[in-house]
Amino acid sequence: MMCRAVHISALVISFTLAATLSHVEGANSRRTDLDQQHPRSDSRAWSSVPVYDAREEVSEYWREVAQRTLQDHTDQRNNARKAKNAIFFIGDGMSLPTVAATRMYLGNENVSLSFEQFPYFGLAKTYCVNRQVADSACTATAYLSGVKNNYGMLNVAASVRRTTCEYDHEATEFKGLLKWAQDAGKLTGLVTNTRITHATPAGSYASSAERDWEDDSEVNADCTTTPDERKPQDIASQLVHGEIGKKLKVILGCGRRHFLPRGTLDEDRVNGTRSDRVNLIDAWKQVHGEMGERAEYVSDKRSLQEAANLKQVDYLLGLFGSSHCLYNLEIDEQQVPVEDRKPKLSEMVEAALQMLEGSEQGYVLFVEGGLIDTAHHSNRARLSLEETNEFHKAIELARTRTSIDDTLIVVSSDHSHTLMYNGYPTRGNDVLGIADISGVDKLPYTTLSYANGEGFSQTYVDGNPSKRIDITNYDLKNYRQRYLATVPLSSETHGGEDVGIYASGPSAHLFAGTLEQNVIPVLIAYAANIGHEFGWAPEPSPTDDGGDASSMSLSLLLPIGLSLASTLARWLHRHVMMAH
Repeated sequence: MMCRAVHISALVISFTLAATLSHVEGANSRRTDLDQQHPRSDSRAWSSVPVYDAREEVSEYWREVAQRTLQDHTDQRNNARKAKNAIFFIGDGMSLPTVAATRMYLGNENVSLSFEQFPYFGLAKTYCVNRQVADSACTATAYLSGVKNNYGMLNVAASVRRTTCEYDHEATEFKGLLKWAQDAGKLTGLVTNTRITHATPAGSYASSAERDWEDDSEVNADCTTTPDERKPQDIASQLVHGEIGKKLKVILGCGRRHFLPRGTLDEDRVNGTRSDRVNLIDAWKQVHGEMGERAEYVSDKRSLQEAANLKQVDYLLGLFGSSHCLYNLEIDEQQVPVEDRKPKLSEMVEAALQMLEGSEQGYVLFVEGGLIDTAHHSNRARLSLEETNEFHKAIELARTRTSIDDTLIVVSSDHSHTLMYNGYPTRGNDVLGIADISGVDKLPYTTLSYANGEGFSQTYVDGNPSKRIDITNYDLKNYRQRYLATVPLSSETHGGEDVGIYASGPSAHLFAGTLEQNVIPVLIAYAANIGHEFGWAPEPSPTDDGGDASSMSLSLLLPIGLSLASTLARWLHRHVMMAH
């Protein structure tokens, strides 16, 4: 018995010891895993003293920040007035990481871009009917016309397939924000720094089963068996001859090649691409001339400013490049007098506002900062951040120049991109620079990188994903430098996550929350008292004192009030009868 007891005790001790060791090893393993999730930096060469306001080390500083923010929010009152004017800004491809990185690009993490200071913020879901990750055509259809459709298509219902050359236009095409504004008697304008026929700006005035049908040569290439009389109208022609396009008071952007015939050189000595021998710039002048209006065409900054200052100009068309406009940093490099350079986005917005302001009925202006997107597609992070900076300046100018009491400004993006703002860089670290040294291959990696794109070739040795290039000597501030990318693609893709919505002015509170992207134009239309086909009355809101109520909320509460009144009346009647 004694031997058996000793044997059992030994087994118990052995089992307990094994379990204890296993627990310790498991704990150590978990600790190791956790340590690897948040490792200490190996970046002796890149580590630096963090740069920030010394007050941030004092807890009271952050409590004061929170108190000020709370005070701002509690003091904020919803402005339920109707907007006389509305300006809708789209930062093409302006993802939330792009916005955050641009703050750092401008100097500090706690910097706010102009539109980030707007009092109301929401998110938009950007998918197409047939794609999880959207392009700029289906998103433009959503946020301008209020309907989601298919990838690659503009203002044509999802029941129609892409590149369909013959379909029922009346039954499957739809108009949007600028048409609603024109029907309400408001002036309308369009500004972009991409081709004016590109997907985003085209969504404001054109319908097309193929976003690439920017001129007739592209239509002809896809619709080879369709008789000429039944071929769809190209996008550039719709801008000049369409019911929306020809009523736009101001049109500023680029893309001259789609307005000029082959064999005709533009101001930059670049050939046109149209195959129908039609000069649409001349046609645009003729259309307005026949209507007894003065129409002015401009092609550089000097002529733009001169035309915009002439109040007798009825319609203004500015095309400042053969394809997309120059990047902001490229304009700065132009070796010509400043007044002869190409205009920047903020300068085009200023000219457009000069053309539109003063209208008794008000106006609706649509603005695209489109080069944020094109820079991302080529993995050129600095270019994209600089374009976001210019976009922020254009919005700041618009908000400063207009009254917050009568002008609604809404800022959003059409879709995201694969830009990542990552690593654990110290505060004050150059956002365009090195984040840290990898503990695996002992090579540096950047704070900004992409999930895919052309930057792959500058990331890995001979395209071998197991061997990275040492980027120590890369000039990452050179705006032509492509940033690191993981998957090799000829062009970086869009991202599928939600994008921000920022709003300021009358009825801006409507834009809070997570929204389907197609809701945005309906909210703008309601706020600007246009688009009455949705069912609201054309009269201005009676609550013009800036209070919390709105005509929409009153209309929703009225049936409830009537129901309660009816219930109360029945209750009183029943009790009176019982008393008798």
